[in-house]
Amino acid sequence: MPGGDVLVGYAGRFALVVLLFGIALAFVRLVKGPAAADRIVALDLISFLTVAFIAAYSIYARETSFLDVAIAYALIAFLGTVALARFLMRSVKPGPKPEAVEREDHE
Repeated sequence: MPGGDVLVGYAGRFALVVLLFGIALAFVRLVKGPAAADRIVALDLISFLTVAFIAAYSIYARETSFLDVAIAYALIAFLGTVALARFLMRSVKPGPKPEAVEREDHE
């Protein structure tokens, strides 16, 4: 079915271009992000889109070994995101607990 191969080729190229555009937009948010949480979410989105790009390229190139790379990258990216989130939570200075403030007001 030669017509199907052409359609898969065009769809593959379109998917790769859209994913690259999404990575570029997420990179802009990573650089401009006003808060650290915005940057962590943007970095997580970039890693997710990179996994999708690798998977789409694997389908486009008809090479299944790239799927193993995508799975390994997804696991590493997930651990990196969790580590960054934990670091962010530890770096925030703890403030007074809301319950303690309410008890002081009523006394």
